[in-house]
Amino acid sequence: MNRFVSSLRQTLRAVLTDRYARVLMIGAVVLYSFFYPAAYRHQVASNLPILVVDHDQSSTSRELLRRVDALRTVRIVGQPRSIDQARHALERGDAEGILLIPPNLERDILRGSAGHLVLMGNGAYLGRASWVLGGVAEALTAFAREAAVGQAAFMGAPQPAPITLVQRPLFNTQEGYGSAIVPGVAELIVHQTLLMGIGVLLGARRLALGRRLQFDLPTLAGMAVGFSLVGLLGLLYYAGFTAWVQDYPRGGNPLGQVLGGTLFIAATVAFGMFIGSYFATRERAFQVVIACSIPLFFLANLSWPAVTSPPALVALAHLLPTTAGINLMVRLNQMDASLWEVSHDLWTLAGLLVLYGALAIWRLGTRTR
Repeated sequence: MNRFVSSLRQTLRAVLTDRYARVLMIGAVVLYSFFYPAAYRHQVASNLPILVVDHDQSSTSRELLRRVDALRTVRIVGQPRSIDQARHALERGDAEGILLIPPNLERDILRGSAGHLVLMGNGAYLGRASWVLGGVAEALTAFAREAAVGQAAFMGAPQPAPITLVQRPLFNTQEGYGSAIVPGVAELIVHQTLLMGIGVLLGARRLALGRRLQFDLPTLAGMAVGFSLVGLLGLLYYAGFTAWVQDYPRGGNPLGQVLGGTLFIAATVAFGMFIGSYFATRERAFQVVIACSIPLFFLANLSWPAVTSPPALVALAHLLPTTAGINLMVRLNQMDASLWEVSHDLWTLAGLLVLYGALAIWRLGTRTR
């Protein structure tokens, strides 16, 4: 027991006193919590400039323009007289789309025939063009539905209330890229900084001793618990404080996050101690772990379904704590999943904890005859 407590204290002291470990396991976690989400702060496109060429100049076209200008996605920045002027402005980059209202739009609607509108986007920027075309098309659809009701009233037909489809995202409430990606990357940041910190401390100790590291089981357990405490604090910091500051979906299943996060960090520590036992210098941890960050995220299958990935890569991904850990924490925090719904990931992490824990003991444990 004394060896365990002494090892725990020495591990926590090493994290706080070693400059490289302190920057990695504490400083980098805090820095990335503000630095990485900053790129996705404006994760929903808004106020994209468009041009309107109105050849109708009627009350109907003016009402249509009021509907379009009220959209959050776009704003009308000009009304050229011809389509050629609008096209030149689009090519200069002054606008992202063009809405062309042909003549006799109001007359065609009042006569009961179909009105025609032309909507064009700048294909050089597919993301912006998609937002422009989708947002304006939604406003045009709503306007057309109300125009159809007006036509029916003019022709003496019944006037049933039109059916309005209201779409609300269940989990990604802001419908942005950041809300879909940043929560998963946060778990990867904690995983990678923890791995690098473990590798730095083990590499520095091995370099100082000049031989292979050997510890008894109480000492190994104290080291593992110390690393786990640091990693768990970082994980809960991202799941709670950072998600609140950045206004991402959060707080789904707090008790499940504690249980699942503890298993995820424990498996990560066991994996890190096993991998770190091969690092002869502290610099080796940076070279290996940083190079694996992007492949680890893609192997987690968070950005696309696992069924679209090759079966061999899916099987390989299950040997990494990040695959089950990232999906587990995202489901528990963002999607309010129950423990039963994530039981497969929990059992996977428990199996990885046993596997890499045994390998870490084999690599770092004291040999006795």
